[in-house]
Amino acid sequence: MSAKLRVEKPALGCLQVAALGAFTPREDSQRCRQTSDGPLTDGPRSGLSPGEAVSKLIDVDCSDVCYARSGEVAIAYQIVGDGPHDLVFVTGFVSNLAYAWEHPIVRRFYERISSFARMVRFDRRGTGLSDRPRGVPTLETRMDDVRAVMNAAGIERAGLLATFEAAPMALLYAATYPERIAALVLFNPYAKAVWSEDYPWGRTEQEWRRDLAELEAGWGNREYFDKVLSRSYPSAADDESFRNWFVNMMRYGASPGAALTVHRMAMDVDVRDVLPAVRVPTLILHGPNNRGHAQYMSERIPQAKRVEIAEGDQSVWLVEAVPTETERFLSGAWGEAEPETMLSTVLFTDIVGSTAKATDLGDHRWAELLSSHHVVIRRQLDRFRGRELDTAGDGFFASFDGPARAIRCACAISDSVRELGLEVRAGLHTGECEIVGEKIGGVAVHIGARVAAQAGPGEILVSSTVKDLVAGSGIAFADRGTAEFKGLPGAWQLYAVERV
Repeated sequence: MSAKLRVEKPALGCLQVAALGAFTPREDSQRCRQTSDGPLTDGPRSGLSPGEAVSKLIDVDCSDVCYARSGEVAIAYQIVGDGPHDLVFVTGFVSNLAYAWEHPIVRRFYERISSFARMVRFDRRGTGLSDRPRGVPTLETRMDDVRAVMNAAGIERAGLLATFEAAPMALLYAATYPERIAALVLFNPYAKAVWSEDYPWGRTEQEWRRDLAELEAGWGNREYFDKVLSRSYPSAADDESFRNWFVNMMRYGASPGAALTVHRMAMDVDVRDVLPAVRVPTLILHGPNNRGHAQYMSERIPQAKRVEIAEGDQSVWLVEAVPTETERFLSGAWGEAEPETMLSTVLFTDIVGSTAKATDLGDHRWAELLSSHHVVIRRQLDRFRGRELDTAGDGFFASFDGPARAIRCACAISDSVRELGLEVRAGLHTGECEIVGEKIGGVAVHIGARVAAQAGPGEILVSSTVKDLVAGSGIAFADRGTAEFKGLPGAWQLYAVERV
């Protein structure tokens, strides 16, 4: 007998709640539960559409797919199970919430996880049942999507399970919002996609370009998908049932353009500087072929545990150890205290030539101009979700939960104050910050201030960490060389924002 997923509807639909930006308590959120009718079955499904197959197999109708509003984009998500802990499952590449249930192996995987957790799955923007916006989504944008889904699903704190190229985003999310992530589980993750001398486990740029060209020419073609399956998951290549499921999952998961977008974003990733700032308990599961990536990451994430799985070099649904290790780790990590640090992007601004300007205008007119300057900056901080932390004379210190937002805010501030006849310099850095009451402190703050001090009139300077984290955002930079900061070791690579 097939298990039945029952939906309890909240007073407001999921899409309405998320669009309002409100947090939905867990008990009021729309949820898909498994009843005691028995395990999921592997019965025949031939001749059915994906929607019909899902309905017949698990008695789910289309209302079981909810939508969270992330900005202007609707993100499709689904809740399965009702375990004691919430677990957000983020798969790499493409997905389709409805079609995933078509294969018994995948259904068993989801059933196993939902036996110990309330599992939330979602289709990333541009894929599956979610909206397909134009442009390459940044890590920051994808973090916003996770947060929107968690809010709509009524999740205050959850475990986060991420696979393959979804792992960098999950790392960034856990470092930025440590109060919302109780434990982080990564399957075959990587910190940097492209090979370099200091990260020799990535693929070369030529290999990535070759894959992009093959994807563009072959997407939708069975021969192409068979080649991908054989190369990436050789143990499943001879399983006709899984091959058919995989081919159609790719087709239902993304259009050719969407698949290219996802692959380009995966190529641009570099979150190495973020790893020391991930302070939540972290479990890295990997196969032998991914050992280099996993070792590098586990040595730099403070609370990381690494487990190598002999059969781990394949699709996550085929690795029975993943749910088992996840359950064990989630149960043990849940009660740990929240970290006292967080990843944050800091912004420093100050008026160029303020002393001369004040002398020319006199005290009264300068005070009026300074007041207008403060109003303009605070307006832009509100617009880009910045948090004002300190104001000293004509300088501002603010923090952001995303570097792209911080850069766009700095550009908007520069443009706005120019209308007042003022010029500002700005500096940004992303790093681990200590939580001190309602404010933040630490070395990252000092670095941000020193980056700002290097900026010229009207210039916005960023550290290399900021530049790496906004890959795919469309923000262009000019190399400004390196600088040495007093009291800080080494030389710091700086970049000027040229175009947003």
